[in-house]
Amino acid sequence: MENSMTLRFLALSRNESFARAVAGAFFAQLDPTMAEMADLKTAVSEAVTNCVVHAYGDDAPNRYVTLTMTLTGDTATVIVEDTGCGIEDVEKARQPFFTTAPGEERSGMGFSVMEAFMDALTVESAPGKGTKVIMTKRVGGRK
Repeated sequence: MENSMTLRFLALSRNESFARAVAGAFFAQLDPTMAEMADLKTAVSEAVTNCVVHAYGDDAPNRYVTLTMTLTGDTATVIVEDTGCGIEDVEKARQPFFTTAPGEERSGMGFSVMEAFMDALTVESAPGKGTKVIMTKRVGGRK
């Protein structure tokens, strides 16, 4: 059986914890372990933070992030998307320590964290068209 939900919220830093909590509450239906829950919530946090910090710049408080989750069998699919500036070179952006905000206290590890904590990660983006991060997490271990 499949179940899904969509949440749209302003791209404000304080909404990162809200998205994390909602994702965790929805994921709880699959009865994950504490570690699986922490992994999913951390990956969602990283994806939302990327939207807030990188996608919109100074216009973030007036723009939205969309979180969609689908539960199918023992697997959660999480989609975090924005309509911001997009990523010019996705492969470069996925490299550890890469950041578009080098003057700030950013580690450039967002995509690396998402990839480490989830079973699969896909990033779709185009300059000026926004970014869609698609992640999957299976309860019971990696496939």
